[in-house]
Amino acid sequence: MSIIVAFSGGLDTSFCVPFLKETHDCEVFTVTVNTGGFSDQELLDIESRSKEVGADAHYQIDAKEQLFDLALQYMIKGNVLRGGVYPLCVGPDRVVQAMEVVRQAKQLGVSSIAHGSTGAGNDQIRFDVAMGVLGNDIDVLAPIREHGFNRAQTTTYLQERGIQVDKKTTEYSINVGLWGTTIGGKETLTTDRSIPDTAWPSPSVTMAPEEPLEITIGFEKGIPCSINGTTHSPVDVIEQLNVLGFEHAVGRGMHVGDTILGIKGRVAFQAPAAAILIAGHRELEKIILSRWQQVQKNQLSDF
Repeated sequence: MSIIVAFSGGLDTSFCVPFLKETHDCEVFTVTVNTGGFSDQELLDIESRSKEVGADAHYQIDAKEQLFDLALQYMIKGNVLRGGVYPLCVGPDRVVQAMEVVRQAKQLGVSSIAHGSTGAGNDQIRFDVAMGVLGNDIDVLAPIREHGFNRAQTTTYLQERGIQVDKKTTEYSINVGLWGTTIGGKETLTTDRSIPDTAWPSPSVTMAPEEPLEITIGFEKGIPCSINGTTHSPVDVIEQLNVLGFEHAVGRGMHVGDTILGIKGRVAFQAPAAAILIAGHRELEKIILSRWQQVQKNQLSDF
C-alpha cells in the first residue's frame, strides 16, 4: 500500500503525512499542484516542508495555464462574482489540482489519495467528487475530516514529533491561488467581525501608496492580453495585476454564502487581479453590448 497526499505545506496537509505513515505503515508521497500564488522560493519551502514531515518523495506540477483554460477565462468573460462580491478565488483550483494529483497517483501506482480538507466548506466536495470520478478504484482519504481533528490537535500532534508549526498557520487557514487568496479564522465564524490587518496577505490599506496607479488592460474576445500596450499571456497578466493590486491593497473582501453542504459559510479573501479584470471587463461590455444583451448575459453569468 502507498498513499499520495495533495500537499500545500500548510498545517492540514503537513499533519496528513506523518499521521498516514504511522496509521497505515506505508510509503507516503506528496504532490503540489501549482495553480498560482507561489514564488519560486515558496515552492522550494514546500518541498523542504514535505521532507521535514517525512514524505518519501515530493512532486511539483505547474497547472496555471490549465487553470486559466478550464476555468478562469470563463469567470472573466462572465464577470463572475458570487453574491456580487466573491470571485471564487480557489474553488476552481481544487478541480484542476485533483485532476493532476490523480494523474500523478496513476503514474506512481498508489492505492490511495489523501487531502487535508476538514468537514466544513466546499473544498472537500470538490476533491472527493473529482478524485472519486477520475481515480476509479483509487481510495480517497480525508484524515482530518474522518477523525474530527481541529487545528489545535493537529498542531500538537506535529509539535510532539518535533515538527515546528507557525503560529499564524494555527490561527488561520490560508489558501493561495492565481485568482486570489482566501483566509479563514475565528473571525469568519461570526457575522460581525473582519480578520485583523495582520492576517491579510497584502500590507495595510494605510500603507498603500497615496498616488493612484493608472493602467490600461487590453482584451481580445474577453481574454486579457496586454498591460499598458505590452502583450502578455493571460496568466502573466493576472500575475502582474496581482502584484500591482497587492501593493495598493486592492481586492479585499468578506463573503457569506451557501455551501454545497447546505450550511452558510463565511470567508475573507483578497483577489487583486480578479477585482481589476472583472471591473474592467464589465465596463468594456457596457460599451459593446446592448441593454438587453447585458440583461441576458448577467442572468447566464449568475449560474
